Amino acid sequence: MWKNRNVWILLSGELIAGLGLWMGIIGNLEFLQQHVPSDFLKSLILFTGLLAGVFVAPLAGRIIDSYKKKPVLIAAGIGRMVSVLFMFLALEYQSIWWMVLFMISIQLSAAFYFPALQSLIPMIVREKDLLQMNGVHMNIATIARVIGTALAGAMLLIMSLHSLYLASLIAYALLLVATFMLRIDEESVPKKPKIPGEKTKGGFKEVIPIIKGYPIVLMTLILTVVPMLFLGGFNLMVINISELQDDATIKGLLYTAEGICFMLGAFIVKRIADGKDQLKLMLLFTFVVSISQLSLYFADIKIMSLISFGVFGLALGFFFPIAATIFQTKIPKEYHGRFFSFRGMLDRVLFQVVLLGTGLFLDTIGLKNMVLVFGSLSLALVLYYTVRNSKTPMITQDHTNQQA
Repeated sequence: MWKNRNVWILLSGELIAGLGLWMGIIGNLEFLQQHVPSDFLKSLILFTGLLAGVFVAPLAGRIIDSYKKKPVLIAAGIGRMVSVLFMFLALEYQSIWWMVLFMISIQLSAAFYFPALQSLIPMIVREKDLLQMNGVHMNIATIARVIGTALAGAMLLIMSLHSLYLASLIAYALLLVATFMLRIDEESVPKKPKIPGEKTKGGFKEVIPIIKGYPIVLMTLILTVVPMLFLGGFNLMVINISELQDDATIKGLLYTAEGICFMLGAFIVKRIADGKDQLKLMLLFTFVVSISQLSLYFADIKIMSLISFGVFGLALGFFFPIAATIFQTKIPKEYHGRFFSFRGMLDRVLFQVVLLGTGLFLDTIGLKNMVLVFGSLSLALVLYYTVRNSKTPMITQDHTNQQA
């Protein structure tokens, strides 16, 4: 795998783009803090972009499956660069509306880019290397998040927001150059002859029966709810724990513990999971996530909160690469674009629901009761699938074996 130039180009591009992405996110928060006093209005502006990504997801899936992946990535990369230009206009005119247009355009580009990228990975590495590739790719994204946020914070102390967005634009331009350098032998997608009077099927209408036909894929999608119950309210919980312990420094320690443990898990996932039953591993790591949620009942104790976030990060380092590998190998390749667009849409919606729910529960029942509710729901979901699988084992072979 490491002798494959496409792998190095993709990972380098991910690191550069991740730096640009997180510098842009820090810039967005700074701009909002300067011009929007209301926290509710800030959330609405951020939500607008996510909503745009949800609406365009079905179209993105159809386009990704109908055309070669590299041109889609290139178009999405150009869209990212154009979106940053809108932010320069927002800075020039001190206009929130230009920022709203920026948020919409950047999310529209992401709605095409990330599903196309997930569809492309199985084309550049062999199936036996997918687990390792997914783990390394997620580690690169995590490193970019850590370095990007730290770099952006330092830049804001000595530079203007214009300079921050210029750095973000340069990063996206380098990603575009890296995308052009990819050498992928993609077969053209044959276009079916159009029959008069025939209605074009919706992308997701074709994907849902496919998902139902692969029980392990459906189960993995549902089990994604478990880590999302933690991730959706991650920032709010960190703030709440900081207030609970009356310690501002704990916020950075919690992010560090989770990030380092995530990278550790993603780094060793191939050694632990290679050749093992993926279904049992998914159930095991979602069980660990559930326990880490429940253990936050003791979040007022500093060491316990750090252990909880560390265990959560480690479990996610295993969970997400395995989940990505299951999706890439079990779903037929001709449906990858629509499937990953569908999954991205579900993630966006679920993230927003959990975020709102976390805020509501923290205001009403408090952190300790909230983690008991979320942890119990997660544990019940894991136990249900564990019992169900013990009675009726799921078929875990990939689609090529099923079609044989």
